[in-house]
Amino acid sequence: MHSDWLSGEFRRPRQMLGDQEYDGHLSIHDDQMAEDLGFAGAPIEGPTHFSQFVPLLHQVFGDDWFVRGCISSHYQNMVVEGEEVQAMVEKTPTEGLVRIAAQKRDGTPVLMGTASLGPDYGETELEQRMARLRPADQLVILADLQVGQKGAGNPERIRMDMDQHMGDMYPFSNAQKLQKITENHPYYGEKSPWGKPVVPLEMVSVLTQYTGGQSGFRTRGPAIGLFAGQQIKMINGPLLIGEDYLLEREIIALSESRRTESNWILSRVYHAETKELVAEAILNSATLKDSYANYEADAAALGKDLSV
Repeated sequence: MHSDWLSGEFRRPRQMLGDQEYDGHLSIHDDQMAEDLGFAGAPIEGPTHFSQFVPLLHQVFGDDWFVRGCISSHYQNMVVEGEEVQAMVEKTPTEGLVRIAAQKRDGTPVLMGTASLGPDYGETELEQRMARLRPADQLVILADLQVGQKGAGNPERIRMDMDQHMGDMYPFSNAQKLQKITENHPYYGEKSPWGKPVVPLEMVSVLTQYTGGQSGFRTRGPAIGLFAGQQIKMINGPLLIGEDYLLEREIIALSESRRTESNWILSRVYHAETKELVAEAILNSATLKDSYANYEADAAALGKDLSV
């Protein structure tokens, strides 16, 4: 890595989603399910890697990172438990942005992206990718969804307490996560300058996703999904443990590739009392076409031409 990049230590991220369930079935984070789909093992969830960037981004941006920081990432290759990962960050922002990257010990890329500070966050990794998306007119699994569709539960009330079990999708608590996190931080505990512990960067997606079954974004299935890209942006952060928030969801893009169909969901987090916008998160969730048993039959019924 070039001398104008900061590099963290190699860490071994831990798998905490082996018992994850959604839509009544195990996820790709189950070893057998992953093997059946042709993967080497159950992948570690993408945002787990975000923790390794926090000390580096804190070094570049200072405490402002926790208040107005944005991390935007495209996931490139899966990591299974036991593999080592290193995070890297450019030392000096260009037009407000630094590039970020993570790699395995053998040099295999894990993710790439950007990090920046608001209020002008620059053109982030996911925003650049969304700008290049082509219209998706052959969707099958996501055929019943529409861009602009709002979550059925808007606004949903959300909260994360330190010992709160986060449900079937995230079968652990923040306290349990802090026992296994790759990079802890004093602000995740009693030394937070904001009076309450900060929700760790990798747990923001847990906070915005664990009520996801109530969103009303119904897809055809059962089918297996994975995170293809993710962006977490603090507007007036940080998000805090033990604080009440309101969550609103909206589909902002739909896309497809040869193997997947992707739903891009924007989640806005507001303070429950002041209604002030605290944070936004974008999740590009890709569903594997091969994991849906009725894919070809549904495509025919919908009049989709799979040869296109």
